[in-house]
Amino acid sequence: MKAMTSLVRYLPGASPLVLDSPHSGTHYPADFLYACDLSVLRHAEDTHVEKLYDFAPALGAHWIEAYFPRSYLDANRNTTEIDVSLLDAPWPDAIATDPKVLSKVRLGKGLIWRTTDEGVPIYGRKLAVAEVQARIKQCWEPYHAAVAQAIDAAYLQHGYSLHINCHSMPAFASSHATDFPGEEHADFVVGDRDGSTANPALSRLVCQHLEGLGYRVAYNHPYKGVELVRRYSKPTEQRQSIQLEINRKLYMNEETLAMTPNFKSLQASLRSLIELLLKTDTRRL
Repeated sequence: MKAMTSLVRYLPGASPLVLDSPHSGTHYPADFLYACDLSVLRHAEDTHVEKLYDFAPALGAHWIEAYFPRSYLDANRNTTEIDVSLLDAPWPDAIATDPKVLSKVRLGKGLIWRTTDEGVPIYGRKLAVAEVQARIKQCWEPYHAAVAQAIDAAYLQHGYSLHINCHSMPAFASSHATDFPGEEHADFVVGDRDGSTANPALSRLVCQHLEGLGYRVAYNHPYKGVELVRRYSKPTEQRQSIQLEINRKLYMNEETLAMTPNFKSLQASLRSLIELLLKTDTRRL
């Protein structure tokens, strides 16, 4: 069974495990009307993440992916994370006031991106309010509906759910991507928002498994997890969510976006992690 809209793909599974990839989309809608080079925009993608996990649906995992690019709309942001400097009129709905959220918006990384990770302006125009509202309706809402549906289905069938929010990161932090520009990233970053979206024992299990495979793993730095793990997790009710970042140098050329021969060995490592999680009843941790 396969369910999708034109911009969101959802493959239902039969296990407690839900995987989603919100940033690997490569379909650039005609109404994007960006002003920078496409080659610059493409470096914002979590390139090939959907391919890294392409084995997971056959193992029974629920799978959701965005076809739209994160620079068009970032599904890992709240709809209140609006950069009002992009708009040609006042935003009619709620706007975030949390200083941590606003720091990302100021970097150009709100719901609708203003700049690339390197600080390159994306638009040479102001966006209409109706234009942003249409992106929310066509992209954000169906993506979040699919994630919520998958987690609910996993939970109802098994009494618990385990959600992995799948991402990739550059080898070095870009100037407008995090609060730590230029920092060299570990091979993996496991994020649970300081233990608030998953049982820390589960996060330790993930870290230890990857470290046992020879990878360098960081925990909650510099990525703790954002909207998708925050919104759909309730660890006290056995709804666990972890954000997993993979260093792109492990599987691709960051300049050309081409996969390298190491892709297959990394994919084998990810398969071993997914097989472990499929055997892990998180209620017993």
